Amino acid sequence: MTLKINITREDMHKLILEFKRLSGFDFSNYAEQSFRRRIEHTLVMYNLPNVDALLSKIKKDKKVIQKFINDITVNTTELFRDTDVWLDLRRNVLIGFKNKTHINIWHAGCSSGEEVYSMLILLNELNMLDKARVFATDINTKILERAKTGVFNRRMHHAYFDNFDKVVKVNPLNFEETIDVPYSKYFETDSDNKTFNVKDFLREKVTFKFHNLVSDDIFYKFDFVFCRNVIIYFNTELQNKVVSLFHESLFSDGVLLVGAHENITYLPVGSKFEPKIMKGMYIKK
Repeated sequence: MTLKINITREDMHKLILEFKRLSGFDFSNYAEQSFRRRIEHTLVMYNLPNVDALLSKIKKDKKVIQKFINDITVNTTELFRDTDVWLDLRRNVLIGFKNKTHINIWHAGCSSGEEVYSMLILLNELNMLDKARVFATDINTKILERAKTGVFNRRMHHAYFDNFDKVVKVNPLNFEETIDVPYSKYFETDSDNKTFNVKDFLREKVTFKFHNLVSDDIFYKFDFVFCRNVIIYFNTELQNKVVSLFHESLFSDGVLLVGAHENITYLPVGSKFEPKIMKGMYIKK
């Protein structure tokens, strides 16, 4: 029997305050409707009738705190998601970084890692992989561990290879032609063809680490920051705070990429982001 759950604003406020007290994590600036849906999902998953029951569970077992964080965070990504963005990177943006000694890249809210490996594949196709210093972060420890493995279910993610074809097999010198780039260049398939695994030379380029966009500080300087389809789950106040963090983290003329349906409204004092070519791409000025 499916539980009928009604979560009030008072319930949400109580959960946020108590969770911050117990764990230090602050969800107060997450978009209300999105946060409510994730709480409802968590209660159903644990077969709990209300928020009080969830709080009781968290207080009795501290291990549930990180599991709650893992459950509450949204993890939606795919290989070469929004192919036009990746084609634009290949054709118009990365060429401007060809002469740099190093290219520092941060995937913030990296989820299961498909976007991280997409960028590494693209860099390798442009003979720029050796320049890359790549960091991938998330607050979801479970999803970070999955991202490190680079193992994906082939049957569930068959469309990934369609995206791969559209981005990687295009001839950058003649966009009407295609080039032969075998999947085996970057992936290994298991014997029963149920999974495909990212090859070690890509996985070894990435430093995966825990990072909380809400509370943690800048930890490096970057040429590219990817944070796609993450800030859409934050309210305006938190979006501004996170965009400010990205601004501080980027070199001058660094590139910030957010989701195609996300917009930057915050402009740090004395500087700005300018939209660049594709929707969701901004240049620090």
